[in-house]
Amino acid sequence: MALASGAAIWPLASSAQQPGPPVIGFLRSTPAGPFAHVLSAFREGLARTGYVDGQNLAIEQRWADNKSERLPALALELVQRNVAVLVGNGPAMEAAKAVTATIPIVFVVGDDPVKSGLVTSLNRPGGNLTGVTFFAGSELDTKRLELLDELTPQGVVVGVLVDRTHAAFVSELPNIEAAGRALGRKTVLVEIEGEGELDTAFAEIVRVGAGAVLVTGGPLFTSHRRKIVALAAHHTLPAIYDVREFVDAGGLISYSASITDAHREAGVYVGKILKGTKPSELPIRRPTKLDLVINLATAKALGLQIPSTLLARADEVIE
Repeated sequence: MALASGAAIWPLASSAQQPGPPVIGFLRSTPAGPFAHVLSAFREGLARTGYVDGQNLAIEQRWADNKSERLPALALELVQRNVAVLVGNGPAMEAAKAVTATIPIVFVVGDDPVKSGLVTSLNRPGGNLTGVTFFAGSELDTKRLELLDELTPQGVVVGVLVDRTHAAFVSELPNIEAAGRALGRKTVLVEIEGEGELDTAFAEIVRVGAGAVLVTGGPLFTSHRRKIVALAAHHTLPAIYDVREFVDAGGLISYSASITDAHREAGVYVGKILKGTKPSELPIRRPTKLDLVINLATAKALGLQIPSTLLARADEVIE
């Protein structure tokens, strides 16, 4: 009830002009440390439009440390700060949407923002929301399964690691299972709700006889990518991931658009809004390029020979 009341009064407050440079509210559901690079990319995007943090603009940061229950209060706190624009990942901007209908919101998400209910249309988002999607999650998981099929012998069972709290990916699981059947691959679903369950999850993947892992997307997994990569290495499991940050951390292979580029584009969008463009006039930005990244050092450690046909298709090979 308190949030609903706050949402009703903030449209009046947000119309008042504040002295000094504009303030941007940067809110994410994740910890800060694993995502410092996306904040830097966001600043780069702002700079392309003439806005420099600490000079003619200020950024107020809030991080929920993967505790989704904190997001409503953090979003309301930034609204009360009377920020000019709110920007962040999907779960955070869902919370922001619930507490303001007037402050512009720019989201960066790895799934379909129409399907998740953030906006009603990609080309005409309407209202006070727009953003960038890098489609680095569920829509590409069937393709990732095909890539894993090329990497591992026929008959190898694939464990599918899922964050059950990330509804966008859970809803796509039937597609992954259907892709497995089409490939003649048995897939075994292993779901978790928090970082503390990762060790048990990998032990379960091994127990059921899986010889490879498809790690689906979500802020929780990307936050703990180093631990996930280390567990895959410990159990000698070839694994494919949704974003290249896992491969940079020593993971085997990823296939996605760039989360870094997406945040850079979000910075450009925020700059345009600060110059007077309405969010409803900015269509949802979609990726123009998907990158296949392979870590050869990891493949060698796993005793895995990467097919030459796959290497030829790679956009980047880490030696």
